Amino acid sequence: MVLPVEPPLWLALLVGLSAVAVAFAARVLTQGGVAALGAGLLALAVMGGVTGKLRTEQVRGPVSPDFAAPVVVEGFVVDVASPGSGGGRLLIAPTRLAALTFYELPHRIRITVPREAVVGPGSTIRVRAGLGPPPPPASPGAYDFARDAWFDRVGGVGFAVTEVQPIALAQPPIRLRLAMAVNAMRWSLARRIVTTMGERSGGIAAAMVTGHEAWISPEQTEAMRASGLAHILSISGLHMAIVGGFVFFAARLLIALVPWVALRIDGKKAAALLGLAAVGTYLILSGAPSPAVRAAITAAVAFLAILADRRAISLDALAVAAMVILLLYPEAATEPGFQMSFAATAALVALVEALPRPVREIQAPWWIRWPQAAGTWIVASIAISLVAGLATGPFAMHHFNRVASYGLIANLLVAPISSFLMMPFLAVGAALEPLGLGAPFLAVAGWSIDMMTAIAERTAGAPGATVTVATGPDWTLPVAFLGILILCLWQGRLRWVGLPLAAVVALWPRPTPPDLWVSSDGSALAVRRGEQAVPARPESRRFALDVWSRRRGLAIDGAASPELFDCNRRRCLATGAGEVAHWNQRRAPNADAFAELCRAKVVVLRSPTPGDCPGVLVLDAADFEAGGSAELYRQGDHWRIVWAEPLRGRRPWTEPARMR
Repeated sequence: MVLPVEPPLWLALLVGLSAVAVAFAARVLTQGGVAALGAGLLALAVMGGVTGKLRTEQVRGPVSPDFAAPVVVEGFVVDVASPGSGGGRLLIAPTRLAALTFYELPHRIRITVPREAVVGPGSTIRVRAGLGPPPPPASPGAYDFARDAWFDRVGGVGFAVTEVQPIALAQPPIRLRLAMAVNAMRWSLARRIVTTMGERSGGIAAAMVTGHEAWISPEQTEAMRASGLAHILSISGLHMAIVGGFVFFAARLLIALVPWVALRIDGKKAAALLGLAAVGTYLILSGAPSPAVRAAITAAVAFLAILADRRAISLDALAVAAMVILLLYPEAATEPGFQMSFAATAALVALVEALPRPVREIQAPWWIRWPQAAGTWIVASIAISLVAGLATGPFAMHHFNRVASYGLIANLLVAPISSFLMMPFLAVGAALEPLGLGAPFLAVAGWSIDMMTAIAERTAGAPGATVTVATGPDWTLPVAFLGILILCLWQGRLRWVGLPLAAVVALWPRPTPPDLWVSSDGSALAVRRGEQAVPARPESRRFALDVWSRRRGLAIDGAASPELFDCNRRRCLATGAGEVAHWNQRRAPNADAFAELCRAKVVVLRSPTPGDCPGVLVLDAADFEAGGSAELYRQGDHWRIVWAEPLRGRRPWTEPARMR
């Protein structure tokens, strides 16, 4: 359940304390009965909302207005963000932004620059850029990027219109200096890795070690996505597990090889401490993005369990890790990364607990033990990949609308490469590279990355490699998550009750797609023709168009645009039935142009309305400012409109930005 309006902090605290008091009273009065259990669960849910409200207030900061013209930006380059479709992106702590006062400056802004203009963290720059608040959802109910930006304390996004110029600025606060120093070290290491390995394999290696994806080509990214291997590019649980596990087992082996040391210290706990240190170091190197922080917390809980003589891999440990993550970052509950990693980890832990331990023969010859070990490893790899893929499948369908048909095969082929070659040699090579000794290890890592890339490209090029799946009703994902929990947590045959619930995202019929889509500022639109989305201008708001079409299970047919739309620089008219007309200028059309537009049944204006169109549905700039993106459904002679903004509710990140 999502509240339509953000509650004030005092009300949230009052409701939270009341829920805790009721739960405590129910426990005392009923001595742990069903009522106490229900009150306790309700109190936990309410306190989760209170935690989210506290986090919202903690990260609160100014949001950039929507500037009508490019403005001058001066500030410190804090980090280099992952590149977008328009080029590289700089994360900047602004010191000057147009005429904004110090108290109006966003905490961070993100500006897209040409790839060749990317400068490293710690630089002080001036650039003129088009700037505005973080974008709203691309379509009603789609993922809200402004919410992510709010919790990342990014208050503005834009694109550079001039070259980036170095300038001199006063020394920043020590906390910012420390952050830039760490990020500069990461950037320097990433550049050394790319220089040593070459851009093709080094770009992927740099992304896996430092989180910087500036050198990965769009073709490589698309191949990894289509093959189901994109999760390897994002530093997450897999990387933390391999690095921490590699250090843990290597430390245990080295301690066991020195009898004097092995007899005097607890090798397992010493190795756990070193594994914990490795995870912390890797977290710093990665720049601590949200997936890496979540993975590090989960790995830390496992190592702390070893130090406390508890089981490192158990559902209890996973529950503790999830609780810590949600207490520190409650917004993670809405993020696809957390949902997928938690579901996959829960499924794998449940698999480990359910499977019987294999019986090992005593003093069996090597020609028996080695084939047995290989067979066990193959079966385990298939089971792990299959279970993890099934557990994350509902979330991938719902959030990304993409299914990699051969993802299981690709992950099975890449698993031994990443576990035994790529990540261990990358870890050692990255650690030794600042000393000039990492080249041999990075060379081995490069060979393994080339093998992974070849597998990804071959898999992505196979017929039917990806299938687009439309998003189902919103309620299907919570039901699927409940089904996964029943499968993982329930004991006995009743656990299979969760199977049809877990599959509801894939099996539930999809609603009929809308007949017309318009972007949040009215600058782009597309009409549905069968199973195709035909845009008026194929390159306008391409990212938003891609998000909407995938969400509705439609393929973009840019070739049909000239057949359906007659466009010039200012307007587009739908040919044939003449149902839609689009004005793509911020200045209102003159009387003759407006009369031409009014011959259609739906008129979409990026500008204010200059007059009336009797009997015609007209959507203008004021409508989009209030409602955001829109989907229109034809119902006989009338149209039903679904706007994005009412679905978002009234939140701090949904407040309309004033124009300057």
